[in-house]
Amino acid sequence: MATATYELHGIRIFDCPAEGPLLGNSQDAVALIGDAFGQAAKLIVIPASRLSSDFFRLRTGMAGDMLQKFVTYGLKVAILGDIEPHISASTALRDFVTESNRGDAIWFVPSLDDLEKRLAPSPAPR
Repeated sequence: MATATYELHGIRIFDCPAEGPLLGNSQDAVALIGDAFGQAAKLIVIPASRLSSDFFRLRTGMAGDMLQKFVTYGLKVAILGDIEPHISASTALRDFVTESNRGDAIWFVPSLDDLEKRLAPSPAPR
């Protein structure tokens, strides 16, 4: 299945398919970045199911290495899907996800609806 590229609230999104090889190192991140740049995307959506289980074990350093590539190249990234089993197994991961979701570059979202809500413009103050 091919990637999809679309606009959501004025942001060009590069949406990786759920099917495909596991992403397991910083070179995989760089390849996604190149593909996203080719589509003029500003945000990459990666299904959690495409990430190696080592990504969710912070001690491996994989998550930091991969996510730093996106930040370095000025791209936002959303990890899409249920990661509760990983969070339940690691307080450090739970804290990392919570802190990431407070920022504006890396998000962990359970669904596309949640991503759409996050990207929606804030209502104007009265």
